[in-house]
Amino acid sequence: MYSIGQLSKRSGLSRSTLLYYDRKGLVSPSARSVANYRLYDDNDVARLDLILIYKQTGISLEDIKDLLDHKENKSTQILEQRLENLNREVADLRSQQQFIIKLLQKDSLLAKSRVLTKEKWVEILKACGMSEVDMRQWHIEFERTMPQGHQSFLESLGIELDEIEVIRAWSKRS
Repeated sequence: MYSIGQLSKRSGLSRSTLLYYDRKGLVSPSARSVANYRLYDDNDVARLDLILIYKQTGISLEDIKDLLDHKENKSTQILEQRLENLNREVADLRSQQQFIIKLLQKDSLLAKSRVLTKEKWVEILKACGMSEVDMRQWHIEFERTMPQGHQSFLESLGIELDEIEVIRAWSKRS
């Protein structure tokens, strides 16, 4: 059995966070000592470990509680939804990043940011010795193996959606 202080030290969470988790029904002590102190058993510790794992994914505490209380395939659904949300957030952030660079009209910012433009990407591929035919084949293979990844990559280069549709269309036909 672990006291709240021991569990706090083990988990790296503050005592007040553990009390908050108890109030929210995330993890509660299995027993009380003679002096009425909270005591946590190995199952409680295992549950807290799962909470900490799920927290690292950015899932809300409410969803974590739902996951832990209703295990029947809920984790897959919630994790897939979180991944989908993260993909959207990343795409939105990339778009904002590119827009700011355009607004500032400073090419020097490209080197400082993590933005890769279509032009820079083509320049890199050509420097590696790739021909237009090689680059076309690269798109075809990317589209075949990871269609959504291909879409996201093209978006990350700042390519307009109509051009992306054209690239993906000929990548599928080839």
